[in-house]
Amino acid sequence: MALTIPTHFKLKHPHLKHRLSNTHLELITVRTTRTRRPTTRTPSSFSTYHHNHIFNPKSCSTRTVLTRVSGDGGGAFDATPQQSMPSEIEALKGSSPNFGDGYLALFVRMLGLDNDSLDREQAVVALWKYSLGGKQYIDAIMQFHGCINLIINLLKSESSSACEAAAGLLRTISSVNLYRDLVAESGAIEELTGLLSQSSLTSEVKEQSICTLWNLSVDEKHRVKIANTDLVPLLIKSLDDEDIKVKEAAGGVLANLALSRSNHNIMVEAGVIPKLAKLLKPDVEGSKVIRKEARNALLELAKDEYYRILVLEEGLVRVPKIGAAAYRSFRPVLHSWPSLPDGTEVERSSKGPSRFGASELLLGLNIDGKNIDIEEVKMNAIVGRTQQQFLARIGAIEIEDEKQSENESSTSQRFTLLPWVDGVARLVLILGLEDESAIARAAESIADASINEHMRVSFKEAGAIKYLVQLLDHRNDAVQLAVTRALERLSVSNYVCQKIEAEGVIYPLFNALKHSEINESLMEKNLDILARILDSSKEMKSKFYDGPVNGSKKGLDVISPNDTTGLAGNMDEITISKSTSRKDVLDSAVIARLVEILKTSSPNLQRKAASILEFVTIIEPCMDKIISVDIESALDAVFQKKFSNDMEYDIDGQQPEAHALEIEEAGLAISAASRLLTKLLDFEQFRQTINPTRFTKLLRRILMSNIPLQNKDWVAACLVKLSSLSVPNLDFENPINMEVTLYETIPRLIEQIKTSVSPEAQEAAVVELNRIISEGVVDSTRAVAAQGAIYPLVKLIEEGSTRAVDAGLAILYNLSMDSENHPAILAAGAVPALRRIVLSQRPQWIRALHLLRTLPT
Repeated sequence: MALTIPTHFKLKHPHLKHRLSNTHLELITVRTTRTRRPTTRTPSSFSTYHHNHIFNPKSCSTRTVLTRVSGDGGGAFDATPQQSMPSEIEALKGSSPNFGDGYLALFVRMLGLDNDSLDREQAVVALWKYSLGGKQYIDAIMQFHGCINLIINLLKSESSSACEAAAGLLRTISSVNLYRDLVAESGAIEELTGLLSQSSLTSEVKEQSICTLWNLSVDEKHRVKIANTDLVPLLIKSLDDEDIKVKEAAGGVLANLALSRSNHNIMVEAGVIPKLAKLLKPDVEGSKVIRKEARNALLELAKDEYYRILVLEEGLVRVPKIGAAAYRSFRPVLHSWPSLPDGTEVERSSKGPSRFGASELLLGLNIDGKNIDIEEVKMNAIVGRTQQQFLARIGAIEIEDEKQSENESSTSQRFTLLPWVDGVARLVLILGLEDESAIARAAESIADASINEHMRVSFKEAGAIKYLVQLLDHRNDAVQLAVTRALERLSVSNYVCQKIEAEGVIYPLFNALKHSEINESLMEKNLDILARILDSSKEMKSKFYDGPVNGSKKGLDVISPNDTTGLAGNMDEITISKSTSRKDVLDSAVIARLVEILKTSSPNLQRKAASILEFVTIIEPCMDKIISVDIESALDAVFQKKFSNDMEYDIDGQQPEAHALEIEEAGLAISAASRLLTKLLDFEQFRQTINPTRFTKLLRRILMSNIPLQNKDWVAACLVKLSSLSVPNLDFENPINMEVTLYETIPRLIEQIKTSVSPEAQEAAVVELNRIISEGVVDSTRAVAAQGAIYPLVKLIEEGSTRAVDAGLAILYNLSMDSENHPAILAAGAVPALRRIVLSQRPQWIRALHLLRTLPT
């Protein structure tokens, strides 16, 4: 490698004059090596020659550098390498490759702080060019201890050329694994942070600085250090830089930072996801490098479930890479009428069906025409299907990754990111392939992407439901679990849930439940889907409302083969077919399995089984089957099991945090079982087979327990219903109605006063609470005080309506009769509020005055 000798430096060092002529060009010859650098991009100030020869690991050629010297002593530095003529190269064959290394020590010494700034600048520029020869030239520079510190110091220079050269030299040095730690430990990251914080940097300085960070971020410890500085916001800002090389370098650093999970929170909080996602949008131009780095960074962030949702909200779907070979099993439908992706056929013309599926292709190519009246979600589904099926037909999917896949040991965990229109269509396309592993991974991605109504409806319109339901009977357990999970996530949407049931999902789900060897995870997903389908409340709503979803309009040119009135179909026929299909599959084996789950499973599964059995009670012919499988013992198990872990009523109202989730799940299971029991009590045949006294005692214990208040409503309703069936002389510790009032009604009313934002709801609650206390229910005032009602009541008498103030003052007056409540009433600020009422002569001033007299003021 050649060192370029500054002119004024030669004048300051006359002992070099015998080597250099002031009227000629000096040729210094070295040989480049075949060293591959971690960062393969070239500085913007380098010539095409550098790009083609220095950074090409296959090149090994003789190069020359020209140092032009003028006779008057003025220096004109020519940093542009030139190729020598063949005759010159031939003449230099006998020269030593280390001929220029004699000047290396002098150039390193020129970096010293005691030298002129111009000397230092030209020295670092020369060393930067020298270091580009490869590792052996970098080794030669690094043999001088302390040179790194001098180079880093030049990052503070006011000269852009010096800063660029210093950053570029650090970039080449940090590309060698041996010196990367030394560069970082010498303070390069901190100095680069300060340099990049300047607002008036040139693109060249930014590029070299960020590329140095790109090299340093290869190591885990340096990634953490970079992320904990102010660099992350600066890098994100650089993604908007006009210079594409700066954008590429910033994307490379962010992609490396994302490799450390500890950096994810810092990056997301800095707003990296929207910036990177923007670079992958179809309408945004960008180089392949920046797109690749942005994709890699987002894929690393998407490994976290929460951050995956943020990526999805930016319109990008994570799609598994399954290899180009897997798409060869794609077979387009032949001799078919054109249809929408969800199976709905387009109105047929007089012509026959397409032999090779061209009708659907042409439909997708012309879907944006004005002559087709169709909602946007269906239009996107058609466009996405057309694009992905066309790529699959010509074998163009994942072609670029074919060679990379062959070099990797496994492709099971590889993904890419696609805009949601293409991503949804690609996932549905994979569901129709033969590769079982690919199908399972696609189903998992569908489950992960079904985060909102928009995505769920998109998958439904793209035709995913039909494939998923058909795959429920797949022989591969991994496929079954992934497909069931996808259907469970999609069924959250009521609109999509109807489509899932219409595809006949109930039979395979119930069939799977009959197998006792089914794993708990699969069982839970099955029960989730069935509980959403067999929901009596949703069933009633669907009978009275069949409006458009998300404001969509029905297409006039798109009809179902069996329905000439529109896509929705006739609601009465759908309801009849649903009830018929449900009766057909609800045999004794299914009901017995649900009862077994109710007896032995976790509270979460018990809740879902109870919900399904509640729907079964609507179908009257099933009552004999329910009674025959001993439903009473199953309900008894739910009500008893929940109190085995110290979940009894606690006087102090305290529960260990470790049991909070367990208590919540137990409350939900108890509420579902109580609701089921309440429905079963409507049947005389069931009432004759149970022991109401036992259930009454169990539910009374639950009512006084510490389960969440919202789970006690059905417990109270069931108790009231049981009390009407009990023997009048039953020996109760307290009347049922009184216990329901103390442990359900009063807490519920107080909660309504505390949390409701509606003045009318607060007024109704306080009036009802005053009625209960006025009727003299035993311990009612103590229950009101224990539930923390004093503070919200004092606030209500200041801000509430006239009726609410009257009821609130009456309750507070009753509470003041117990001196134990006086400290709480005074602490709540009742005295100033009461005085304001009295002094303002409001209608309630006499009642407020009586209350003041009872308090120790």
